[in-house]
Amino acid sequence: MVPTPTLAALAGLCLALSAAVPVGAAAAPPQILRAGHVSAHTTTALAGPPGAPPGVCPADASYGPPLPATSVTAAKIRGGFSFLEGPVWLADRGYLLVSDMGAATGPERVQPSTIRRFTPPATFDTFLANSGSNGLALSPDGRQLVAATHDQRSVSSYRIDDLTRGVVAANYQGRAFNSPNDVAVRSDGVVYFTDPNFQRGARADQMGGRTSVFRVSGGQVSLVDDALRQPNGIALSPDGATLYVGAYGENKIYKYAVAADGSTGPRSVFVNYVGGPDGATVDCAGNVYWASGFDGLVHVYSPTGVELGTVRSGASGTTNVAFGGSDRRTLYVTSGPTNDSGLYSVRLNVPGYPY
Repeated sequence: MVPTPTLAALAGLCLALSAAVPVGAAAAPPQILRAGHVSAHTTTALAGPPGAPPGVCPADASYGPPLPATSVTAAKIRGGFSFLEGPVWLADRGYLLVSDMGAATGPERVQPSTIRRFTPPATFDTFLANSGSNGLALSPDGRQLVAATHDQRSVSSYRIDDLTRGVVAANYQGRAFNSPNDVAVRSDGVVYFTDPNFQRGARADQMGGRTSVFRVSGGQVSLVDDALRQPNGIALSPDGATLYVGAYGENKIYKYAVAADGSTGPRSVFVNYVGGPDGATVDCAGNVYWASGFDGLVHVYSPTGVELGTVRSGASGTTNVAFGGSDRRTLYVTSGPTNDSGLYSVRLNVPGYPY
């Protein structure tokens, strides 16, 4: 197993979210993703999963089975949305954000996207129009969204207080990404993201037919893997030592060992999966929750890849999952057909990641 990064090692890293600039691009404005915002929270962030508030995953906690039964059903909170994706829970504010993607428009056939806010128990409003987003995550200090943004074929940041947009990754070696889809953020600020071509629309392919996984660390964009067919959901283990990626076009979930500097080893198969692996999250026991685009289920796996059970929501088109609520034991699920996509929830036994 790759060791957990030490504080000394983390101190030597230039955090991706404090200097998030793509290769060959100008630096982001200084007010975006300031280093001080991240470094002041580094020690406490190490006690929990990346991006989670302190105390989400106490080091001395022990957990039993994550599901109340091998098959559980999530209750619908509201339907009727265009196409929900990328849920993320903001614990200090007590609400959930989700991307809502519309039908493709214009000559480039780009899907517009709006970030919706759900405040329990039943209030929905618009948090950010024209966000261009799909998958959402949090910076380690919880003050910014990190968003896979297909409108600009980039990974962006949004300051939660004033919605100022910044750039985390704009291109790879001067070439535009396809359409970044989902993101995971390590507790030291290293960002991992997937780049299938689902939302590329009619825009030119600059990746030579490749759909890939990338890492952003110290302001540099690095390739993790360009041999996956339509990589989609992405998640990190609680110790940050394993990266999981769902290859939608292969019906497989892969895993990579992650080193202290954020670099990754060769991939291996975590699960031979049937059902179109979409978005994912992880609980504090290291169990992995993967949304299925085909069967409408969330499949739950132990850290060794043994299936523990399923969560049912919409009949089809389950897209993503995230933990939330005051104790982080409510699993939120985005699911349902286009133009009747809905948000669902179910109480589980183990707390987990807010995205």
